[in-house]
Amino acid sequence: MSPAPRETWWEVAERDADCRATQTPDWLDCLCATGPYQDASRLYEFHDGSRIVLPLVSRARRPRWLDAEESWPVDWGIGGPVAQGGVDPAKARVVFGDLARRPVLQVAVRFRPTEAGMWETAAPAAFRQEPRTTQVVDLGGGFSTVWERRFRPRVRRDVHRAERMEVEVEADRTGRLAPVFYELYEKSIERWARQQHEPPALARWRRKREFPVSRLRAVTTRLGASCTIWVARYGGEPCASIVVLRHGRHAKLWRAAMDRELAHPCRANALLHRLAIEEACEAGCACYDMGDSAPGSSLADYKASFGADSWPTPRYLRERLPVSAADRALRETVKRAIRFRDA
Repeated sequence: MSPAPRETWWEVAERDADCRATQTPDWLDCLCATGPYQDASRLYEFHDGSRIVLPLVSRARRPRWLDAEESWPVDWGIGGPVAQGGVDPAKARVVFGDLARRPVLQVAVRFRPTEAGMWETAAPAAFRQEPRTTQVVDLGGGFSTVWERRFRPRVRRDVHRAERMEVEVEADRTGRLAPVFYELYEKSIERWARQQHEPPALARWRRKREFPVSRLRAVTTRLGASCTIWVARYGGEPCASIVVLRHGRHAKLWRAAMDRELAHPCRANALLHRLAIEEACEAGCACYDMGDSAPGSSLADYKASFGADSWPTPRYLRERLPVSAADRALRETVKRAIRFRDA
């Protein structure tokens, strides 16, 4: 059945202990409110009474033969199936088989970190993998265990330094601090442009197109108290901010930004993550998802310092024409032309 009835989707999500904020109807509504998307979610019902909902969007106002159905578009994180009663290889093959028959140009889906292996065994030859790596902190044992056994000594030192320097932290669950976050995000764009040898104007256009302020407002409005904007201030000035989403037993670092000249000396980011992780532990979360990173990168090492383990979360893609290859080739040509450096 498509689209999946909202009431059923929520019922299945409530019965799936591993459901993420990015797998809920609220997240789909955020996509549709801030991009050219429409609901294409699919409900599968099996003879044993189990149900699977696959969050999915298609492009609005696009012919079917040029359409793309994704769970989710690249910038929106991990979607993938939400299941009542679990998923076994036979059911996974049913879902993949249905997606393989979709009469659209592209179909793409990503799966949760702990389930990627099972879905890989069910993937038909029509789907190819695009490698992705997601880093997740295991919160088992509570915050004292995370602090003492998973945080590296460097992180604990950085947290103590931020506390000694009297970094102030505020947590907002109303969206009031969204403009503060976005101002820091715009400063981050300038820093990323310098690091990657990207023309500032191109960087601003590209980054704001990928993440407009309207998207942040939509998420804070629709997720409400499940979306927390953490802001650190040093000397009264905002210096770093993170946005954390929470649903059930899962907390996710969604976005981060900072004014490095202010944030780095006082180690504000370490304090923000420490407080967000502690709150997630107190809320009964099993993990703190720190998002995707390139293996071996400085960002991956930074996340690992908080105890984050790396999980393969490939994107499975089926195309009727090699659109993604052409897109990659064009991007690489532009990167070479501007001497772009991947961070």
